[in-house]
Amino acid sequence: MVSALRAAGCVFAEDEADLLIAAARDDAELAHMVEQRVAGLPIEHIVGYADFCGLRILLDPGVFVPRRRTEHLVAEALQLTHPGSLVVDLCCGSGALGVAVHAGQPDITLYAADLDPLAVACARRNVEPLGGHVTQGNLYAALPPALRGRINVLLSNVPYVPTNEIPFLPAEARLHEPRTTLDGGTDGLEILRQVAAGAFTWLAPGGTMLTETTEAQAPIAAALLTESGLTPRITTSEELYATAVIGTKQ
Repeated sequence: MVSALRAAGCVFAEDEADLLIAAARDDAELAHMVEQRVAGLPIEHIVGYADFCGLRILLDPGVFVPRRRTEHLVAEALQLTHPGSLVVDLCCGSGALGVAVHAGQPDITLYAADLDPLAVACARRNVEPLGGHVTQGNLYAALPPALRGRINVLLSNVPYVPTNEIPFLPAEARLHEPRTTLDGGTDGLEILRQVAAGAFTWLAPGGTMLTETTEAQAPIAAALLTESGLTPRITTSEELYATAVIGTKQ
């Protein structure tokens, strides 16, 4: 099994073999799982979950796999989240970010929203057992109007890969995750522009929006937040190779 996985290009073949063995109910299912992995299906889709911030996030095929680098965004959000905070995970995918913030600060009101019905169904499995709410729709249109002007922490890990760079992504992402979760338009910031444009209206006074970008995109993203009336700052994690752009409504 390890040899087959390694030959298919799995860098952590031994670890993946252990995950598959633990997830399989019998030898036949294990063999099928190995076939799927060798064919390029993300291991998270095969075993049905992703490890994120030390949590097991349930994951369905066709739903964006949360990246380890995004744990930096969660860490930044937790510094801004307090008991009673209203937290929104916009473009939530599986709901991993909101779930991770809730794990660090359970005394919050949590909403998660996404346009993709597959993502919404998956997020409901992760978010609703915590008492959170999951809605479907395009960006802010998915949120209850009563949240306008009340959001304390707005997490929005929007797609930020420039369109012409999509063909160069790893096959796991390019072939098995929805293009809408990856493609950020010509410069990778088209969806962020839409989110930034509405952030001031939806945030509470003192509320904060957080998003993930590349290091090169960060100054442009910060300028977008400034144009929207927010005070921006940029943080990075060398360990996770991650960049977060954070804007506060003063």
